[in-house]
Amino acid sequence: MSFPSREDPDGPGLLDDPDSASPARARIAAAVKGRNISETTFLATDYLNHLNEMIMLLELVPDMPDCLEDARDWQPKSYPEHFQDSGFSDAALAIQAYEHAPACYRRPFDETIAHFNAVAAEGLARIEAAVEAGDSDRLGEVAAQVCTQLRRLTDTANGIIHGSGSTVDQAEIDGFFAG
Repeated sequence: MSFPSREDPDGPGLLDDPDSASPARARIAAAVKGRNISETTFLATDYLNHLNEMIMLLELVPDMPDCLEDARDWQPKSYPEHFQDSGFSDAALAIQAYEHAPACYRRPFDETIAHFNAVAAEGLARIEAAVEAGDSDRLGEVAAQVCTQLRRLTDTANGIIHGSGSTVDQAEIDGFFAG
């Protein structure tokens, strides 16, 4: 099934359609019913697998420093990129649904993912510095702190996917980088 793409000069799919019963949205809502895509937000938790991969790699570094190379190889992926590369059975539908996701969910979701990617990059640099310094105690502390921050952002993204209004406020984000 193919859905029309919504375009907005400020970004694709971000038009806030006040008519939740629009034909495109109604078709997507019907198509995602019973699938692993939220009927409310049009987002899928499968995307979180990409984020959890980075958390897992960083958690392993203190005990297995060779995992640092794998963590360096991890790259942020947009929501569509993740599904294009995944084996998710409804990947095309997930991408189309994302393009039509209500802005009240998609904007905070995208912002949360951007924050995750920034914290992951900064955290990786801190972990690399601890590895290079040969300070195993500091490495364990930094890795735990970074992974806690990344889990918080992943939990926030998960909440948004499930329709929660919960987001991470700017003060908390700033605190992630004060580390």
